[in-house]
Amino acid sequence: MTAETMAVGQLTVIGVGLIGGSFARALRQAGLVRAVVGSGRGEANLRRAVELGVIDRYELDPARAVAEADVVVVGVPLGAMRSVFTAIAPALKPSAIVTDVGSAKASVVADARAAFGARPTFVPGHPIAGTEKSGVEASFAELFQRRKVILTPLPETDPAATAAVRSLWEAAGAEVLEMSVAHHDAVLAATSHLPHLLAYGLVDTLSRWDDSSEIFQYAAGGFRDFTRIASSDPIMWRDICVANREAVSAALDRYLEDLTALAALVRAGDGAALEAVFRRAKETRDRYVAMLEQ
Repeated sequence: MTAETMAVGQLTVIGVGLIGGSFARALRQAGLVRAVVGSGRGEANLRRAVELGVIDRYELDPARAVAEADVVVVGVPLGAMRSVFTAIAPALKPSAIVTDVGSAKASVVADARAAFGARPTFVPGHPIAGTEKSGVEASFAELFQRRKVILTPLPETDPAATAAVRSLWEAAGAEVLEMSVAHHDAVLAATSHLPHLLAYGLVDTLSRWDDSSEIFQYAAGGFRDFTRIASSDPIMWRDICVANREAVSAALDRYLEDLTALAALVRAGDGAALEAVFRRAKETRDRYVAMLEQ
């Protein structure tokens, strides 16, 4: 495979879920892969992936799945990364490019180095895309259109490997950015991990209130929109919060300070200050939405 042609003889996807399945679909749609092999712990999901045409065949043994792979995409929960990397390390071709789609990068890098050493063809990555649904049936080729993908190449990463991974994501419709591992984890803690914590926390709190059934009975569209991401995979988000706990804790502490101040404004009945907060938030979000629509 070369960055210029972006052609992949065999793509192996370990963890054929929403992200891995959508990536395989997108590259198939672009005509850039000859064969797609899947692997994972759930054989029923893998069989369904074959039925849907997302993969051509599957192997339950990840080492067998990567033996002839040109590109390997690892899309398992963060807590399973090290065991997958360790399992595939002896079977990889020296030229095989390995990338991942994990939402926190420091833990993935540590796991990869423990399994591979300083592998020049390992390119850590994170597509900023997804839905609250999971599994291969939720995957679709257009998931990454106009979405951002962040690559965090390491000092030992071969620039040609980074360029090749970049070209594949661009072929899937994504805008590809590069940043350091630490910067990625800090930014995503604030913009992705914290919102998921808030959504999960709110729903859990309300579920334990007296007469919670009545509370949810009268919940309107705003509640549904705000808490949509609380339907995401709990195992995945457990692993993300544990793996990125330092950055998530810092973001959560900063938010709690502002929430405490906001609560004080409510108790004081300070309408002018509350309106100022709401206006600032509205203007910020309106600019964000306008930027997305450009």
